[in-house]
Amino acid sequence: MRQFQSPDGTTWTVTVRLPGFSHAMIVFQHPDGRTARRDRYNWFQSDTPEAHNVTARLDPEAITNSLTDEQLALLFRRSMLISAADNPLNIPVTQAA
Repeated sequence: MRQFQSPDGTTWTVTVRLPGFSHAMIVFQHPDGRTARRDRYNWFQSDTPEAHNVTARLDPEAITNSLTDEQLALLFRRSMLISAADNPLNIPVTQAA
C-alpha cells in the first residue's frame, strides 16, 4: 500500500486492484474508513513490453512501486467516485437524465 496526499490535505491509501495484462484499477481509499462512498478510482494503463502478452497479468506491487508522485496526482485528478449514488447531480445511474 501507498499513501497519497490530495491538494485539500486528505491522506488517501492507494491500492492496485484488478490487474490485467495492460491495465489495473488504482483505488484511492478515503481515510475515514467508515464507508466506501468517498473512495475514488482510476485506470492505470501500462506501456511496458509485458503489456503485449495477453496471457500475463501485471504485478500490483510493481505498479505501486513504479508510480511517481506526479503520476498519482494525475490519476487522482481524473479519478471518479466508486459510489454512483454520490454523483454531483444526484441522478441515479439507472435513471435517464
